[in-house]
Amino acid sequence: MPPPKIAKRSSPENGPPRAPWVRVVLISDTHLRPFPVPEGDVLVHAGDMTLRGSLAEVREFASWFLGLRHPHKVLIAGNHDFAFEDHPAEARALVAGAVYLQDSLAEVAGLRIWGAPWQPRFGDWAFNLDRGAPLRAKWSLIPEGLDVLVTHGPPEGIGDRTAAGLSVGCADLKDAVRRTRPRVHVFGHIHEGYGVVEDHGTTYVNASICNLQYRPTNTPVLLDV
Repeated sequence: MPPPKIAKRSSPENGPPRAPWVRVVLISDTHLRPFPVPEGDVLVHAGDMTLRGSLAEVREFASWFLGLRHPHKVLIAGNHDFAFEDHPAEARALVAGAVYLQDSLAEVAGLRIWGAPWQPRFGDWAFNLDRGAPLRAKWSLIPEGLDVLVTHGPPEGIGDRTAAGLSVGCADLKDAVRRTRPRVHVFGHIHEGYGVVEDHGTTYVNASICNLQYRPTNTPVLLDV
């Protein structure tokens, strides 16, 4: 397995670096597969922690995730994580040692982080919404001034191409990111889209750990924010 990818950002844009750096470890689409997680200050999981989304699977994930040594942990749900849609109180209680975000904001280690689990309708999975007005309403909630935006699905044209060659990201999410200009936008969902892209002042990270065969072949992405 190759070493984690590391990128450094400055804050504010075109200004002096912010000190001290906060090392953020970005992961997504782990699907209960074991893999090594590098140390850092904040661990962010962008959804699809489970396979079929039962409370038992959330409990299994929480035992692993909450046991990691990172001082701060942030997560959202993904389309596999049905328990957070069907049994939200019970699922959230299982990950209570971390910051769970769903159309909400938290300040973690001095970073402003917003999280949302939605994606354009994709099969018969959790947190699906129709393209157009339903998704625009969710993305309209994203505030400006974010250090990290966490969504499960990708924006259109970045980390969103499937093995069949289809671009399945959300155009309205792309517009919202360009409007709000977060320093980092992390997502997953499309395993084949793993990687880091810089565009319009935002670092985009598809942090999917599993590949298309659900093997944990990709490495966590490290950002010094």
